[in-house]
Amino acid sequence: MGRMDGKIAIITGAASGIGAASAGLFAQEGACVLAVDRPQSAIEQVHAGNNAIAAMGCDITEKDAPRRIVAAVLEKFGAIDILFNNAGVSGRSFVEEMTDEEWDRVNAVNVRAMFRLCREAIPALKQRAKEKGRARIVNTASVMAFDTDYGLAAYCASKAGVGGLTRTLALELGKFNITANYVCPGAIYTGMTRTNFDKPEIRAVWEKKAALRRLGQPIDIARGALLLASDEADFITGHELVVDGGLTLRT
Repeated sequence: MGRMDGKIAIITGAASGIGAASAGLFAQEGACVLAVDRPQSAIEQVHAGNNAIAAMGCDITEKDAPRRIVAAVLEKFGAIDILFNNAGVSGRSFVEEMTDEEWDRVNAVNVRAMFRLCREAIPALKQRAKEKGRARIVNTASVMAFDTDYGLAAYCASKAGVGGLTRTLALELGKFNITANYVCPGAIYTGMTRTNFDKPEIRAVWEKKAALRRLGQPIDIARGALLLASDEADFITGHELVVDGGLTLRT
């Protein structure tokens, strides 16, 4: 038996990187997955042939996106056990040079869209928890939720916001047997970071910083998300799971 047998999950940002790895892992462990990403992404191709994964092209920042996503998973699979809000964007600009548009773009994807999808999914999660005894919200934050770097004001603020949102969800939804937790990746080799990490001198610096002396891979974060989404996490809520290979052990 798989750890996700009988589970139904929504995973956003599922066309590449952490989201794609998570969709594949959840399906491998027995879940049915609605994999969501932007219409212009490779979401229709990347999971082709996997009957446990239904692809949906949708910009999560659009006004009606939460309604459409929740309606799609209910129509396709009939319920929601797990909402994994993984979609995210970054950007780098010093505060004095950052435009309103840059700030709004990062926060619109990383926090506002997450909040709106959680709000839309909560009634279905409550119903599933009533029927099955549990339901899950898992959100992707970052070690930058509690750390920082030059030019990352918008990103750091958004990821700190993910932490605050998730802890509040955990408090409000616990009495309904819905847990809410967030995973904090460190230096992970994904499509978003590849441009920098493909440079040997930059890769070497970040590998040296980590206690495990390597960059993380999307599957490393997917495994952390799987833990938080599994039945074994019944007594874990409001938790910040750092998955960084020991990157933040030293300052």
